[in-house]
Amino acid sequence: MARYEVVREIENQCANNQMRDVFFREIECDDPVQWVRQEIKGREVNISVDEKQNGDLTVYAESAGLVQKFLFTRL
Repeated sequence: MARYEVVREIENQCANNQMRDVFFREIECDDPVQWVRQEIKGREVNISVDEKQNGDLTVYAESAGLVQKFLFTRL
């Protein structure tokens, strides 16, 4: 299993608020996309993935009009 540092950014939907909610976490998983699906389970989720050459991933998850960005960095 690979170890990752995950940075989760959630855009703020409030008017006139440009801040984002940002969460940091270390995880172990084989499939980061599946991990994201489990984090947002119970909802219809559209996912797109940007994979870097060094193995780092950026996963964008859109559900119910809310976009979340997950940055996976290998440890």
